[in-house]
Amino acid sequence: MSSGAWVVVVAVVLGLSFGAYRLLTDGRFRGTHRVRRAASVVEEGALAPVSKPPTPWDDVLTALPDARLGEKATLLQFSSAFCAPCRATRRTLSEVAELVPGVEHLEVDAEHHLELVRRLGILRTPTTLVLDAAGHEVTRAAGAPRKEQVLSALGSAT
Repeated sequence: MSSGAWVVVVAVVLGLSFGAYRLLTDGRFRGTHRVRRAASVVEEGALAPVSKPPTPWDDVLTALPDARLGEKATLLQFSSAFCAPCRATRRTLSEVAELVPGVEHLEVDAEHHLELVRRLGILRTPTTLVLDAAGHEVTRAAGAPRKEQVLSALGSAT
């Protein structure tokens, strides 16, 4: 076999391997994502006020003051305008929010809220964060999750 044929074979195998990896991992909910926040500096000898640690919801409220947190959970979706899987994810999350009482679906345009995207460590669209009733991140999925995956993730949030 010529060297050109080997290059084609290797390229096809690599492409199929990457496609299989994406098929297996796309839309799967996995643990939380911790983003290191800037530490506040307290002068020596001064007493620091006791405050609750910031949550992802605090960042969302800073960017979107009219946003509402769900009574039981919130499905926070990051999308972009020309993202085809984002439309499918929007339909899925809206259906789940209608099915499960106390669950809200909030879609955020990643292009218009870049600071929020950076603070929460969003790397691609669609990304879905499941927040509990207090606004803490329970789990997240990069890619388009299926309805049963979302319902299963909500089980760990409530």
